[in-house]
Amino acid sequence: MSQPVVAPLRIVRDLDQAQTELQRLSSRTTQTQQGEARERVETILAAVRDRGDTAIADFTERFDGFRPEPMAVSPEALEQAWTSLPTNLRDALDLAHRRITDFHQRQRPADLAVTGPHGEQLGRRWRPVERAGLYVPGGRAAYPSTVLMNAVPARVAGVKDVVICSPAGRDGEVNPVVLAAAHLAGVKTVFRLGGAQAIAAMAYGSESVPKVDVISGPGNVYVTLAKQAVYGQVAIDSLAGPSEVLVIADHSANPNHVAADLLAQAEHDPLAAAVLITTDPALAEGINAAVAEQLADHPRQEICEAALRDWGLVVVCDDLESCARLSDSFAPEHLELLVERPEPLADRIQNAGAIFLGPWSPEAVGDYLAGPNHTLPTCGAARFSGALSVETFMRHTSLIGFNRTALEATGSAVQELATSEGLHSHAESVRRRLT
Repeated sequence: MSQPVVAPLRIVRDLDQAQTELQRLSSRTTQTQQGEARERVETILAAVRDRGDTAIADFTERFDGFRPEPMAVSPEALEQAWTSLPTNLRDALDLAHRRITDFHQRQRPADLAVTGPHGEQLGRRWRPVERAGLYVPGGRAAYPSTVLMNAVPARVAGVKDVVICSPAGRDGEVNPVVLAAAHLAGVKTVFRLGGAQAIAAMAYGSESVPKVDVISGPGNVYVTLAKQAVYGQVAIDSLAGPSEVLVIADHSANPNHVAADLLAQAEHDPLAAAVLITTDPALAEGINAAVAEQLADHPRQEICEAALRDWGLVVVCDDLESCARLSDSFAPEHLELLVERPEPLADRIQNAGAIFLGPWSPEAVGDYLAGPNHTLPTCGAARFSGALSVETFMRHTSLIGFNRTALEATGSAVQELATSEGLHSHAESVRRRLT
């Protein structure tokens, strides 16, 4: 194992410079989603749309080193993966599943029924989509937590058919913990597919993979670009970029906790961003030593070093209000408040995917089993969107039931508005009913 870098995080004290740095971090996704990657994705999508299973198998063989025949994992393998898990891991997954299910069951939206002033009936009705496709990444790590965080809200929503695509290793085997989590969540169909070809298969359908209505789940740049391209053919949850954490800390924060939390984000991916904004100059000066100590013999040291070198940052502010303003401008995916009074500061924050309150709420509990969903907006998208939820897998329909009295009371206004837009038959459709 190589020696860790001595000072992996840059320290900034000028707020204008900090703002510039945070903007650079927010744009790290667009810096990777250019040119060749987009062209390759478009080629893959077109081939899968035209040639179905053959193209899917060809791309899987080319990129992942095996030919997926058959494409689906057998139901027996799913059950075997679950029963073969060590007891401690099975218990941990079961606890996570129960907590995530309990929280998401409370999210189910209620139908709305309203009686208008003239007796007209108005409403909104929620129904699940028929089929959902979940993408579960492979590559640098296995993510059974992603299975639960996507499958649970889909099942709670009432989706009848949930399928998973997850890349296999060169031996053609999907990580057994991912398969076990799928079994626990009640998913019966898992395909040994990854990358843009998996997204194309779920969006367009093929001989083996059914066309879905919604695709959810994170992935690499090719997966993200593929989801962006098929949106409109299917719904998607979001365009997830690389993960990020922003920690706001004051003098009460434990430097070792802060360092561990920054590294917990950095170990995801070389593009992960880890930011500390603090009112304590001593913490800013000491954080590099704490990080370096924890990097020694870290099993994902090279990934952490790359992320911290390129996308790590420490900002020193005079007060928590300045910290909050910078945080809101960045709109972090994960925001930790390691301060003496986290609740008032949380009330001040407007833009964040998830807020972790106080020293006993490390982001890791949210990643795995706290209950709220860990699929969150990244790269500034928390300004206008939120976590994946039960509603991601549902659609709502408006209900409008006017009676004659209601139409008589409002019909002249409808005609005036239709006429103002030059839509003659709109006005006539009302006038002819009232004459």
